[in-house]
Amino acid sequence: MQLLTTIDRATLEHSTLLAESNEFAIYQLENDTYSLVHRHAGVEWQAITLSGDGLFRVMELVARAGRALYRDLAGDLSRARKP
Repeated sequence: MQLLTTIDRATLEHSTLLAESNEFAIYQLENDTYSLVHRHAGVEWQAITLSGDGLFRVMELVARAGRALYRDLAGDLSRARKP
């Protein structure tokens, strides 16, 4: 895993774009390496590179965090709707 405070856009030109949203993208680099890139117009692009195995492990952690966030939000909404 490597944290890049600045990633050169030319580095990504020959990489495969796998997924993107308005600010984030995942690129497949070479040698079983993937990069999660923060592509905000107001700042230099930043990235985290991960191995394929690392990507699976991070996906599990993000899924757990998402479930916890959803549980908290759903609980707050449920309490707010009770008379």
